Amino acid sequence: MLKVYNTLTGKKEEFKPHRDGQVNMYVCGPTVYNYIHLGNARPLVVFDTVRRYLIHKGYKVKYVQNFTDVDDKIINRAKEEGVLPLELSKKYIEEYFKDADALNIMRADYHPLVSENISDIIHFIQLLIEKGYAYEAEGDVYFKVRKFEGYGKLSGRSFDDMLAGARVEVNEKKQDPLDFALWKKAKEGELNWNSPWGEGRPGWHIECSVMAHKYLGDCIDIHGGGYDLVFPHHENEIAQSEAALGKQFVKYWMHNGFITVNKEKMSKSLGNFFLVRDILKKFRPEAVRFYLLSTHYRSPLDFDDEKLESFQNGLRRLENAWELLDERLEGFDKSDSLRDDKTGNNVPELLTEKSLSFEQAMDDDFNTALAIAVWFDLVKEVNIFLKRMDENDQKAKGMLLGFKELFLMFNEVLGIFKTDDTGKLKSKADEDNMQNSNLINRLMEIIIDLRQKAREEKDWDTADGIRDRLKELGIILEDTPQGVRWKLNR
Repeated sequence: MLKVYNTLTGKKEEFKPHRDGQVNMYVCGPTVYNYIHLGNARPLVVFDTVRRYLIHKGYKVKYVQNFTDVDDKIINRAKEEGVLPLELSKKYIEEYFKDADALNIMRADYHPLVSENISDIIHFIQLLIEKGYAYEAEGDVYFKVRKFEGYGKLSGRSFDDMLAGARVEVNEKKQDPLDFALWKKAKEGELNWNSPWGEGRPGWHIECSVMAHKYLGDCIDIHGGGYDLVFPHHENEIAQSEAALGKQFVKYWMHNGFITVNKEKMSKSLGNFFLVRDILKKFRPEAVRFYLLSTHYRSPLDFDDEKLESFQNGLRRLENAWELLDERLEGFDKSDSLRDDKTGNNVPELLTEKSLSFEQAMDDDFNTALAIAVWFDLVKEVNIFLKRMDENDQKAKGMLLGFKELFLMFNEVLGIFKTDDTGKLKSKADEDNMQNSNLINRLMEIIIDLRQKAREEKDWDTADGIRDRLKELGIILEDTPQGVRWKLNR
């Protein structure tokens, strides 16, 4: 029985989707004004794994993950870079997919953009106005928080708590300080669309309500995101959606814990974030995904390089066992499976036990930490068995195939490794390239540091010479507000 911790009720519940055998799932995606950092990556990996396990359980999963491509941060960053906001967001959506693909995150069934759903957002806001839950004020539109009786049920906050909180915006246009923006009047020269209330753009919260409803219907089975979205974003989503549609918006709310640095939440505003792009210059993507799943998704996860180094070393234990299984199976017919074992034996008890333990871990609110421990226990059994096996024994053959099937099943759910069509690891073939890539990245760091030192000393000839020589090699240096980055001029 699969049990899921529901933030709405504060307890684990038996998972029962609205329709048997089908799951509708919405996950809040990134605001695309920069490369994603490790804190952004955690929910993406976590809910990708949730999706994978639901598919393993036999569910047909419809998965939606949006991109916020209209936002104050995007507008401000676009001004800094001298580009149009939607050009900036398009660039970082493309960069997002590079990082997501490296982390083996499956593409969503739909990746809707705010900018492509403006008419639906306007229609939804009009519905809220008609029902008395929203009002227009000098080109802005606000949601009446106190009118929605269930407000605060997700976060457990009272109106007094909210008024005392730092997130309440003081605005003379509002009828109540708690009210939040559904539509914002455009400032001069700002990205905008025409609406019944004048030129403007959507507020942040309304976009997810609209796109979730558009692609998944009135009632969603699972809505996921980071714990920082509980209030106000997800609280506001509930209010908007249930006020407009008159029914429960989401059955199961799931939230992952923060990634911390020295016990403090990782965030761009605090400046203590690490871009996935930069981390992947030092560590294998399999190790990063492994690290993100090594702790239960609701628990905080503290970041440091030594931990990632440790997980990278741990990967080799899994890979070594996997590769040894493949080597021993080379002489057997690849079409055979454990169920077709010629000896007629039943599935060995050990394999049944490990399979059951893995599923019990994942059934307990997707406990990937325990599931990974089961996989490592299986590795121990594989190594013991390989030392003792008789290569001509058909029973041994069946066990090898059984071990391999479990490896494939565990990996299919956790998504750590990429495999080819025959079930062999791709990472082994790519390892030399990865090592060379890491060496190049570290050499580039040294070169960039030397150029920066020359610039600080106003040695412009040396600084420009380094840049020009790299350009001749097809390497472009980019000076950004976040520091110097390099890329190949393809």
